[in-house]
Amino acid sequence: MNKTLRDLILAFSFGLILVNCANRGSPDGGPKDETPPEIVKSSPENFTTNFKGNEIEIEFDEYIKVKNIDKQLIISPPMKYKPDILPQGAASKKITIKIKDTLPPNTTYAFNFGNSIVDNNEGNAYPYYRFVFSTGNYIDSLKVKGKIIDALQTKPESFVNVALYEVDSAYTDSIIYKEVPKYITNTLDSLTAFSIENIRAGKYLLMALKDNNGDNKFQQKTDAVAFHKEFITVPTDSSYTLKLFKEALDFKAIRPRLFAGEKIAFGYEGSHKNMKINMVSETPEDFTYRITKDELADTLYYWYKPRLKIDSLLFKVTNKDYEKDFTARISEQKRDSLTLKNAPTGSIGLDEDFKIFGSIPFVNLDATKVSMMDKDSANVDFKTSFDSLTNAYAFSFDKTYENKYSISILPEAFTDFFDNKNDTLQFSISTKKESDFGFARFSLVNAKFPLIFQLTDNKGEVKFERYAATQGEVEFLSLTPGKYLIRVIYDTNGNKQYDPGVFLKKIQPEQVYHFNEVEIRADWGITESLTFP
Repeated sequence: MNKTLRDLILAFSFGLILVNCANRGSPDGGPKDETPPEIVKSSPENFTTNFKGNEIEIEFDEYIKVKNIDKQLIISPPMKYKPDILPQGAASKKITIKIKDTLPPNTTYAFNFGNSIVDNNEGNAYPYYRFVFSTGNYIDSLKVKGKIIDALQTKPESFVNVALYEVDSAYTDSIIYKEVPKYITNTLDSLTAFSIENIRAGKYLLMALKDNNGDNKFQQKTDAVAFHKEFITVPTDSSYTLKLFKEALDFKAIRPRLFAGEKIAFGYEGSHKNMKINMVSETPEDFTYRITKDELADTLYYWYKPRLKIDSLLFKVTNKDYEKDFTARISEQKRDSLTLKNAPTGSIGLDEDFKIFGSIPFVNLDATKVSMMDKDSANVDFKTSFDSLTNAYAFSFDKTYENKYSISILPEAFTDFFDNKNDTLQFSISTKKESDFGFARFSLVNAKFPLIFQLTDNKGEVKFERYAATQGEVEFLSLTPGKYLIRVIYDTNGNKQYDPGVFLKKIQPEQVYHFNEVEIRADWGITESLTFP
């Protein structure tokens, strides 16, 4: 072998060694695994009949984990005692279900795992796996389908239970408060459609529940509910639409407590609109009282004078068909000090009132001690009105764009319930330029009246609102530039507010219409026609 050939062979061999070392030290790993796990076998088999045991095993072709099982797993019918599901957190090639209940005969059960089963490496889900068995000699195979919508918002919440209650001799309307449903499913985290499967033929109440404590029962204070207005009969080919809403809380008064000197706090649930607080205890001839509402909390304050040298006071709280007696323990405590605050601060809208709130109920305003001037030092006429519940004086006056207003209040203009008076007060507010705002004008086609017309942000919070009692254009002036969603409520009872449904009275929520988003620009306006279905 000559020298040149020998050198070539040595160089080639050395190159192979380098390539081999590089391959061992820098693996590329191959393509990403996107295949979900597969079921090898189950014991007993899926859709088995005459089930007698208390344990189920499902074996996979690779290691899996179970994720968010508390939210994802839906068992229909619900079991009194939740079964143990293994593994919890650890990887395994099988799922074991240990049943703790004594199962009734001739009943079809379905374990709906949602997207909780994923492979251990890449998290690929085995989607919507259902394990079904029957304690009888056949599998119930009927289904009920439909969709969930929100009665007020554009999108419903996720993880909403949809359930069927059997209408038999034991059925009452209060069953949703006390019992778990016969059949149940869940919309999970990405669906608005639902399908309740493996149902037996019969007559049912169809309802939905945003179940915030996971007990499969309706709690008015925490849960949202939806229901079909009539019982349904299975089998059925119909597709049902359920409107999810939060009921207005039933009124309930909370035991009163002394909050400060001669100030008793009455907490409540529901609406305070017709709430009355009546003194039952004997009081002196010069006894007097005022009632105000807390700005943020569901609380009414009962203010009284003179100071009483007794240990307790008796009250009766009423509200429509509600009536309850309460005892408030009292003692000598320091009274609140008078503080005043104003709203708005900084800028004010053309159709907005300037308000002054007091921390103690007002009993008098001497308007001669209040003066108002614009930026040109011209006097501005105003009118006042008083809201005793919010304890606020409103000052109404004509405003113009791009103006400044100074409000001067002399000492002793305000007198409160305990004869406290104010010191000198000075406020300054201003209006923006007309070109800072936009406007919107809407004509309505096929609309039913009266209507509550709202412009909201993308979270559904109302930013501007108009009430339309009869046919005509709905106009919004001086709109802050931005993007708004259009929500229109058909005010069925004409009370100028949205009313949700009431399950026990079989009242559905008021009809709500949503329209496309509009963009309002400064110094610009839009005119649109909205057609109602």
